Amino acid sequence: MTSPHQPIVIIGGGVIGSAIAYFLTFQQPGCDVIVVERDPTYARASSALSASSIRQQFSTDINIRISAYGIGFLRNAGSLLACGGDAPDIGLHEGGYLYLATHAGAATLRENHALQRQHGADVALLSPAQLAERFPWLALQDVALGSLGLSGEGWFDGYLLLTALRKKAQSQGVRYVADEAVGLDTVASDGVLHVNAVRLQSGAVLPCRYAVNAGGPWAAAIAGWAGMDLPVVGKRRTVFHMASPAALPGCPLLIDTSGIWLRPEGQGYLCGFAPSPESDADFAPLEPEYAAFEDRIWPTLAGRIPGFEALRMQGAWAGYYEMNTFDHNAIVGLHPACDNLVFANGFSGHGLQQCPAVGRGLAELMLTGRYQTLDLSPLSIERIARKAPLLEKNVI
Repeated sequence: MTSPHQPIVIIGGGVIGSAIAYFLTFQQPGCDVIVVERDPTYARASSALSASSIRQQFSTDINIRISAYGIGFLRNAGSLLACGGDAPDIGLHEGGYLYLATHAGAATLRENHALQRQHGADVALLSPAQLAERFPWLALQDVALGSLGLSGEGWFDGYLLLTALRKKAQSQGVRYVADEAVGLDTVASDGVLHVNAVRLQSGAVLPCRYAVNAGGPWAAAIAGWAGMDLPVVGKRRTVFHMASPAALPGCPLLIDTSGIWLRPEGQGYLCGFAPSPESDADFAPLEPEYAAFEDRIWPTLAGRIPGFEALRMQGAWAGYYEMNTFDHNAIVGLHPACDNLVFANGFSGHGLQQCPAVGRGLAELMLTGRYQTLDLSPLSIERIARKAPLLEKNVI
């Protein structure tokens, strides 16, 4: 069996793995942590290819509480992640989320709003008349209700957050190893599995106190090394960069009734969409779905925002959502069949905004044996065995 003096080995150095590493060494200075990252350039990392936003408008207690902590961390990221007097500016802009609903979706917005307000989220419901007054550039012919985050929601530089977490973790003693994990050495005792070491492509073997699966879209393969099923796959999502001569004063991150989202970015806009299930293949090549702009994005947005008639695509990129196909929510914590394999997977597009609370919680779990400040057990993998999904009502 492994020694408590052996390192905690984190497989995956993206924003989730780096947040865990940061909090481990923040909560216990001197804690021995190794992060294994196969691509230090992060060329295919979801953290680097995300549209990088945070919202409070969830429909489950746990996700709202995770976001409440997340926005506090992001607001203070400059001081929390400062290194050698260099305070990173992640460019947080609290422009809010605006959900639009037809009559069919209005009841869900009202139910969500009641729960959000119970948790202190700064969210307002707006009638079509109120929407027209605040956002005169919107066409609202089919809209029955809007839900707008007045604070605590917006967007930021996700890649800068990743690099700041990594740099701060390294300054606290975390070692990053540029290599690829290829297996786990395990033993079983009384029906419970234990990970003794993480094996690397280079041939190195890293004995571990805990092994952390922060493998992003590729997390299922890591779970498979321990004989465990994990319902996480990579789902391609395209982000379009657009320009328009139309001015949209006060434009928030808009979630249209069609499911298309839009937000400002510099002098232009970013937008994206979720493909239909039949065209949403696992691990599709990371090539942007350019045809979707002419076929779906432009016609829909021009109908919602008449000034977007002259909308033009400037470019596009694609990255993977690490999609939890069971219920589109994170899978966090220990597996009941293994006493030291920690999961931090399946964030389904929410990883950047949830990394502060999950990093803190998992550090507490590994260092003290339990969650201290926020109980993340609703995100346990055990809910999958129980066939008890944690369902969000508005999945983007």
